[in-house]
Amino acid sequence: MSCFLQAPVAHTFLSSASSCRTVRRTKALNLRCGALGAKNAAKIPMPPINPKDPFLSKLASVASSSPEAVLNSSANPDTPPFLDLFESPKLMATPAQVERSVSYNEHRPRSPPPDLPSLLLNGRIVYIGMPLVPAVTELVVAELMYLQWMDPKQPIYLYINSTGTTRDDGETVGMETEGFAIYDALMQLQNEIHTVAVGAAIGQACLLLSAGTKGKRFMMPHAKAMIQQPRVPSSGLMPASDVLIRAKEVVINRDTLVELLAKHTGNSIEAVAEVMRRPFYMDANRAKEFGVIDKILWRGQEKVMAEVASPEEWDKNAGIKVMDGF
Repeated sequence: MSCFLQAPVAHTFLSSASSCRTVRRTKALNLRCGALGAKNAAKIPMPPINPKDPFLSKLASVASSSPEAVLNSSANPDTPPFLDLFESPKLMATPAQVERSVSYNEHRPRSPPPDLPSLLLNGRIVYIGMPLVPAVTELVVAELMYLQWMDPKQPIYLYINSTGTTRDDGETVGMETEGFAIYDALMQLQNEIHTVAVGAAIGQACLLLSAGTKGKRFMMPHAKAMIQQPRVPSSGLMPASDVLIRAKEVVINRDTLVELLAKHTGNSIEAVAEVMRRPFYMDANRAKEFGVIDKILWRGQEKVMAEVASPEEWDKNAGIKVMDGF
């Protein structure tokens, strides 16, 4: 206000020189007051603004390039202001993007996961170490879907040490559909599936072992694989008609299992059905011959086996002659 009171004071002087000096002094005071006002205005507190905010960045870019687009923006009651400036409005990241950007960087956690299963999952390893019961199937299918969502191009490693839908004593603990559910999930994935038998792969677990990507199916040297016919669950006090229905369902599951094993092992359906009449156990070498796996994970094994002579060469070098009829 004092700035505006200087003009009347200047008019009290009568001499021209004094009036000129007063006018110059008044202009100088006005300039100083204007600078003071701008300085005070700059000190007005502003709300915190994220410089990386996509909405504000886009709005600032539009305002600098074409201010009339911001000033003349049409007011639409059905749309929040300024959203019409965006070709694809995106005010905030989706939960999936937030999870990716915050928790992971190139599929590595910024902080260690809290438990061992999470560490394995972070290494793209799905471990089946129990019989295939509903809880195991639910977890395995969820992990497979999650790993494909994280990166559909990186391989998924399926480690198997399971007795399938039975326990080690042969008692049925799960339906055959548990194994088929995991199998169907594997077939739907875009990723390569590397299967590894680290202990036992029995029944439906053997099917999962053989369902890996060709050339990426492995077995530890002392692991065991076994295929067998599905078992009829305990019938209890069921009526005879219900027992018959269950028996028919078991036969259907057996035929499905035979067809899938024949598909992935390269054997005929008749050959697979023949060996499945009784439990068919396979060590690593036999499983490789049967087509369940492609390689045995034994360090230096390929070099050692390449240097081993064939049985005929052993007999020849030892001077043993094979007689006809023996």
